[in-house]
Amino acid sequence: MKKVLIVQAVFYEKISAMLLEGAKKELKNAGYEVDVISVPGVFEIAAVISMHKDIKDKFFQSYNKYYGYVALGCVIRGETSHYDYVCAESARALNDLAFKEKLAIGYGILTVENELQALERADSAKKDRGGFAAYACTEMIKIREKILFGRKTE
Repeated sequence: MKKVLIVQAVFYEKISAMLLEGAKKELKNAGYEVDVISVPGVFEIAAVISMHKDIKDKFFQSYNKYYGYVALGCVIRGETSHYDYVCAESARALNDLAFKEKLAIGYGILTVENELQALERADSAKKDRGGFAAYACTEMIKIREKILFGRKTE
C-alpha cells in the first residue's frame, strides 16, 4: 500500500490535533497508509522530511518509502518579528525540498493572526486546512507520477 508521512508541529497541541484529524481522514479516503511524526515546531518539519527522503535499505541503497509528505502546524503572530521569519523560512525550506528533490508535499502550516483564526482553519467541519493539505499531497503524487514516470492519473 502507498504510504504518506505526516510531519506535524505540536507547539499548539489542540490545533495540531485538529489538522491531523482532517489530514488522516483525507488520506485514508484516498487509499493511503499514514505514518505520523511529531516535532516541536514548524521549523523542524522540513528537516524531518529531508531525513526521510534519504533512508537506506539493508543493502545501503537509497529509497524513499513515502510517496508523499504532509506538513502540518501553526504559527500565530506575536509581538515580535519572529513570526515573519518562522513563516517565511519554513515555507521556503519545504518549497526547496519539493523543487530540488521532486517531492510531493502538502502544505498545511497555518499562518494566522490569532487563535480563533487557527481553530476555524483547523476544524475539519469548517475550513479543514489539514484535509486540504493531504488532498494537495495526493494530487501532487499523481502529477509527479504522470510527469516523471508516464503513469496515467485518475
